Amino acid sequence: QVQLVESGGGLVQAGGSLRLSCAASGSIPSISAMGWHRQAPGKQREWVAGIRGGGSTYYADSVRGRFTISRDDAKNTVYLQMNNLKSEDTAVYYCEVVVRRVSEATYWGQGTQVTVSS
Repeated sequence: QVQLVESGGGLVQAGGSLRLSCAASGSIPSISAMGWHRQAPGKQREWVAGIRGGGSTYYADSVRGRFTISRDDAKNTVYLQMNNLKSEDTAVYYCEVVVRRVSEATYWGQGTQVTVSS
């Protein structure tokens, strides 16, 4: 099995920054992709950013230019640097890791709260 441990959430003022981390451990032959999603109160979970094995990165329009996703393959860890945070970024953030074995399997972190005060 695979375990994901997230860290880095918290309370920050609008315009501030936070860095989220998500470390994967367990049976991980290789990782196809890693990403971040978020869910605000009363809303559906939405995709935020993703990074593939080759390093290609993808962002939702709402965060492009403010958030940066990166990964450390040696540590099986994905990061989300969030700058110029806005109140609408308030949500629980979940990391996603796609592990490749014979087929692919997706694992989710437990979620970390990000609260942006205006």
